Amino acid sequence: MAKNWYPIIDKDKCLQCHECVNFCSHGVYALAKAGYPEVVKPEACVEFCRGCSKLCESKAISYFGEGGNKA
Repeated sequence: MAKNWYPIIDKDKCLQCHECVNFCSHGVYALAKAGYPEVVKPEACVEFCRGCSKLCESKAISYFGEGGNKA
């Protein structure tokens, strides 16, 4: 699992479809009270997986550790 790679959710773009939460079998995501997905276990993210971002129609998911992104 990755320590320097994990998803970052842009809440301005997020449609709250929860596809990322439903997709990730590693428990990286949970639903926040406001209905947005939130990253609760970044260390469980599989480095370079990108599965959740491929499902995200609004392109709201980027990754810490990719292209200079920082949380």
